[in-house]
Amino acid sequence: MERTFSRTLDSLSEIVSFLKGASDTLSLDEKTSFAVNMAVEELFTNMIKYGAGGDESILVGLEKDNAQLIIRLVDTNSEPFDLTDLQAVDTSARLEDRRPGGLGIHLVKCLMDEVSYEYKKRVTRIRLVKNL
Repeated sequence: MERTFSRTLDSLSEIVSFLKGASDTLSLDEKTSFAVNMAVEELFTNMIKYGAGGDESILVGLEKDNAQLIIRLVDTNSEPFDLTDLQAVDTSARLEDRRPGGLGIHLVKCLMDEVSYEYKKRVTRIRLVKNL
């Protein structure tokens, strides 16, 4: 199942509803649903806030394949930003010693079992895998 959402923060409520319906349809447990919601909301928000250019909508897709949930986010006409290439966040550092940024993507990487990024012909594709 997949759906496109307008490239605006106002779409977050629609995304939450879509993900709730998908979780019910795919019979996901509460812990998995929470992880999916957090990851998709974080990445969608980042695509809007930091994704220069970009078309008017972003695609979000979910599918269950055996014992895995595969989540896709596709942003067309976008600039490259490889979230898999970011330096790890030092969560043990004192707050006053930390640099802003990167914590949300760090959280996504912790919640998901696989995170991959592809950029070709101005299309960003993020693929997340959650083992079930």
